[in-house]
Amino acid sequence: MLFLKRIPKLLRWIFSVVLILMTVLTLYRFIIYWSFNPPGKAFSGSAFILGFRYDARVVCVIGLAMMLLCVFPFLNPFKNFNASKFWNIILPLVFIILVCVLFFDYYHFDYLHQRLNATVLNYLEDAGISFNMMWQSYPLLKISIAIIVFLILARFGFGRLLALYQQQDSFYKRKGRLQFITAFLIFGIFIFGNIGQFPLRWSNAYTLSDDFKANLALNPFQSFISTLNFRNSSYDLRKVRAGYTLMANYLAVKNPDSINLNYERVYTDTNNNKPNIVLVICESFSAYKSSMYNNPLNTTPYFNELCKNGIFFDRCFTPAYGTARGVWATITGIPDVESPKTASRNPNAVDQNIIINSFKGYNNFYFLGGNASWANIRGVLTNNINNLKLYEQDNYNAKKIDVWGISDKNLFLEANKVLKKETGPFFAVIQTADNHRPYTIPSEDRDEFKLISFTSDSLKLFGFESNEEMNAFRYTDFGYQKFMEAAQQEAYFKNTIFVFVGDHGIRYNGTLDYFPKAWTEQGLTCEHVPLLFYAPGFLKPQRIHDISSQADILPTIASLAKISYTNNSLGRNLLDTSSTIKNQKLAFIIDHDLKTAGLISDKYYYLRNFKTGNEDFVSMTGNNPVPLNTETDSIKNYLQRLTDAYYETAKYLLLNNKKKQ
Repeated sequence: MLFLKRIPKLLRWIFSVVLILMTVLTLYRFIIYWSFNPPGKAFSGSAFILGFRYDARVVCVIGLAMMLLCVFPFLNPFKNFNASKFWNIILPLVFIILVCVLFFDYYHFDYLHQRLNATVLNYLEDAGISFNMMWQSYPLLKISIAIIVFLILARFGFGRLLALYQQQDSFYKRKGRLQFITAFLIFGIFIFGNIGQFPLRWSNAYTLSDDFKANLALNPFQSFISTLNFRNSSYDLRKVRAGYTLMANYLAVKNPDSINLNYERVYTDTNNNKPNIVLVICESFSAYKSSMYNNPLNTTPYFNELCKNGIFFDRCFTPAYGTARGVWATITGIPDVESPKTASRNPNAVDQNIIINSFKGYNNFYFLGGNASWANIRGVLTNNINNLKLYEQDNYNAKKIDVWGISDKNLFLEANKVLKKETGPFFAVIQTADNHRPYTIPSEDRDEFKLISFTSDSLKLFGFESNEEMNAFRYTDFGYQKFMEAAQQEAYFKNTIFVFVGDHGIRYNGTLDYFPKAWTEQGLTCEHVPLLFYAPGFLKPQRIHDISSQADILPTIASLAKISYTNNSLGRNLLDTSSTIKNQKLAFIIDHDLKTAGLISDKYYYLRNFKTGNEDFVSMTGNNPVPLNTETDSIKNYLQRLTDAYYETAKYLLLNNKKKQ
């Protein structure tokens, strides 16, 4: 006790307030557990520990605010007795706000099975209806009385607590400043909430791989603030239904239902062989910069040879620009139409039904050279891929070389070390990152990987800003080569389908003689990427010019592997020979910066600007304007209507493609 009295009274008082608030939040989490825990589900210590960290962030923000306010003598109740009046108002007010939020959160979870989030603010648009629903559904009168009682208790309790500390003697003289610095650091550590590069985020809750555990761990304040930017992320059900028939025909839905909005397509197949899958998501793999498209700098000669021996789609497009959006579209099969932030950052979209889970009996892996906390990708992966083993920079023996973690070459080799030990089938995703500033080439590879240089004129002419960028692009090819050479030595190689796709491209503002003008004038270089399916044992080499999309990758993989699956996404099997699919090879593209969206067909690209309403309809095969006639007018009209339907459907599915329990 003598030790405690040596701590400044101000700090003891602040920490007492923090402890009281922390106790209330902890008790509330137990109430959530006792009220909603599914029958038979065991107590989750990990959810409570993570919940403690979320709660600590909230109460430490309050504690830090109290410290900072008390820097001003007129607000310090131990230097100015009149400041007590301020704190005897503000603390009960903070407490009652906390209690009100907990009440709202409890009934929000009871009603929607989700923790309180910012979408609740949308109910204010129909405040009268919302209030009547609540009045008829919940004991609002009793809740109001309880809140008043809590307010009276808080006023008495916090007032009494402050008076007790004011009456105590001070024992500290010399170390007060150090103790304040220590307290500031303690609050800061708990507010950051994590050991590592990234702070504690809502997505950490979904690493528990269980929806109830994730919801149990979350703090309503954290959830509310995290979703403020997404409160208007919604869809217009009227527009979704208006475009349903068009989308159902495009997707070849066998049992269309415009009332319940059924997009499911069920595919059945059997394959006792169960091939392994290795899906490589390649950072900034711009098609026009590579050797497959005759770039004179010949930056990817090894990958070019792979393409000659696999099924290579040379007109594949990502639905949007950006790594997080590319990963999202590849894994979920739904274009990321969230704006301005990415869908992976939206807590309301974290629950997705994905085709990877149809690979029954497979072990699932995700290899990333850096940290999976960026863009909340960790939550997307761990919450949606069953039994996922996620490998990050701290899981490897290789050393981190820059902000993106270990080198791509070492990432591939580390992944190979893990995969070669597997005795059963596996589905592995490897995400590269080296083709990114600061364009680090590891010193350990400098002897084998020879740096080259070109004149600045040649670099700019063929799509590169510098020799550093060009060599980093070449280094990705070096990494592919080292990986495939290592994999060929292992038993798993002969029974594996390797898939390579770019996460996005890079805009090119010049003129590319080996592409139609649409690639540069309409910015298609941002989304045009190589797509390769490589399995020498059972895939016949071919180069396919059909339009394809990142969203199509998982349905195509499942079909190649002869896996039975249910597809509720917007992706389609690229090798489907049915007339409906074969005759409509399209790719949806949205540019969040320019506010445009459109569809690419075999011959044309239609796009419209959301803000201005301006439309473009250009050729995908040449540089001449599209001729004006009945046929092209009909095609433009169809692509216009389908663009609207596709966009509205994507917005709907982002929030309604949930896993089936």
